[in-house]
Amino acid sequence: MTDDQLALEIRGLEKIYAGAKGETEKHALKGIDLSVRRGSIFGLLGPNGAGKSTTINILAGLVRKSAGTAKVWGFDIDEQPRNAKASIGIVPQEIYFDAFFSPREMLELQAGFYGVPVSDRRTDEILDAMSLLDKADSYTRHLSGGMKRRLLVAKAMVHNPPILVLDEPTAGVDVELRQNLWTYIRKLNALGVTIVLTTHYLEEAEELCDEIAIINHGEVVACDSTVNLLSQLDEKVITIRPMSPLSFVPDSLKEIGASLNQAGEIVVCFSPSHLSIGNILQKVQNAAIEIADLSTQESDLEDIFLQLTSAKKI
Repeated sequence: MTDDQLALEIRGLEKIYAGAKGETEKHALKGIDLSVRRGSIFGLLGPNGAGKSTTINILAGLVRKSAGTAKVWGFDIDEQPRNAKASIGIVPQEIYFDAFFSPREMLELQAGFYGVPVSDRRTDEILDAMSLLDKADSYTRHLSGGMKRRLLVAKAMVHNPPILVLDEPTAGVDVELRQNLWTYIRKLNALGVTIVLTTHYLEEAEELCDEIAIINHGEVVACDSTVNLLSQLDEKVITIRPMSPLSFVPDSLKEIGASLNQAGEIVVCFSPSHLSIGNILQKVQNAAIEIADLSTQESDLEDIFLQLTSAKKI
């Protein structure tokens, strides 16, 4: 892809933190390569300490890299730092506000930090988009947790950046608020904003993201479209409930690795590329077992995440 097609382009990014008081230095990033398409929702996943926050902080200009290059909306973070910083908005995980500022005052102040002229500010428009216009003049300490989350997003949007990075945006929030934030993320993306999402909720990444990169111990261990990643695990589980609970597994079903659960149901873990559900059901019928119900379970992003991060050791 060319520069005009990429929102973020990272090549060979490294970060080494010096050790304190005789401790050994920490190699937080070990040559990260990432390309994020413009207009996409990109998931950046990894366990604690994997290097996600370090990568984001380098892009935001908060941490100096040790080696490599990074471009934000085509601007090199070393050669054109002002343009690069103006092209990205960061929504941090931590909620921190001045308790005596109102949302309107906070957005006006943030716009001033970015040098946005008064005539070009969109304070009320952004507050309205975040469903906060009716709270524009309230003290932030009176806002609910969900409102504070939305205000963080609003702050990151005051300079109209084409890239929005959301660092654990739904951490510690209830299910309803999480669904609402997902709606806001999709709405922003529909308006053309490129979204980079870090999250520990794997179902969130699976639901929202077009592409996903998994980082572990400072290295990219996987980067592909969500569909392709999910197709990597060719494994399904079928649970068959017979009309009467079974006490043993017929020999014909043992051949395909069937077992019984505590409810006397037949459980088969299988690879769809080698064994079809139709073949399994045929073997069940051949064993003269009458089926009352059945369910299937496919591998999901969590399976891939655990497989990749547990296999990669320090």
